[in-house]
This record gives sequence, C-alpha cells and structure tokens, in this order.
Amino acid sequence: MLEVAGVTSEDIVYDLGSGDGRIPIIAAKTYGARGVGIEIDPELVAESREQARAAGVADRVEFREKDLFDADVSDATVVALYLWPEINVELRPKLLRQLDPGDRIVSHDFRMGDWEPDRTVDAGKDKTGRATLYLWTVPEEVPSRLLETGDKP
Repeated sequence: MLEVAGVTSEDIVYDLGSGDGRIPIIAAKTYGARGVGIEIDPELVAESREQARAAGVADRVEFREKDLFDADVSDATVVALYLWPEINVELRPKLLRQLDPGDRIVSHDFRMGDWEPDRTVDAGKDKTGRATLYLWTVPEEVPSRLLETGDKP
C-alpha cells in the first residue's frame, strides 16, 4: 500500500482503522515518514504503541483512540484504508474536504463508490485471496457528486 502511494520521508501517513498499527509503523521504519493510526479499540491502540516502541519508531508514530469518522486527517498527505466499501463511500466526503490537492488515498481491496481510482494494482495473493490496491489523488477541483455519499459502493 505504501509503495503504491509513493510514500517518502516527507509524508504524514494516516491509517484509518489501524488495527495492530503495522501501516504507520512500516511507514516510519521503511520510508522515514510520520505515521498516525486511528483506532477505536483501546487494546489495539495499546498494542500498536508497544509495537512502535519495539520497532524503534515511537518518536515518529502516534496512535489515537478515536472513531475514524471523528478523526481530523487534515495534516495527512497519505490516507490508508482497509475498510468495507460502504465505509469508504461514507468517509469519502470527509477525506475530500480535509485533504489537500495532491494528497493520496490508498485502499486495500475496496473502492470508493463511483470515484474512479487513478491507479489499480494487482498485489498478488494475501491471506484473504487476491489483493487489489486502489490509489486516488485528491484533485484540484472536486466534483460535487464525490462530496455526497448517496452512490452505490
């Protein structure tokens, strides 16, 4: 996901629904980026913080116990998602309002409704079967239809 998004040390990578924290940790350890994980489960947040300490990146990674719909992602340059398509579509208006043109959104397996990805990558097999990665770049001019959640996932 991070490679597809073109992550560099200049990026701030948010992972919405960060689970065990691997995406922000890898972003910091491999790419030198800053990472932020948003996760509602306090046990997973605690586990993620411990994993970041163990990986030696706790100074570049932070985990917030928060509902992803309430999170402010305005300082992100890359947002990583591995969420159901319905959730991606519901998040889309928020992401397009808070992110800047040129920021990237990368999703594992699930699209964002009728917003066509800029890039689709067959990532081969993972534990769930074939994995597909989708990449979108926030445009200068956001079509009004993308700021609504009424379309079908």
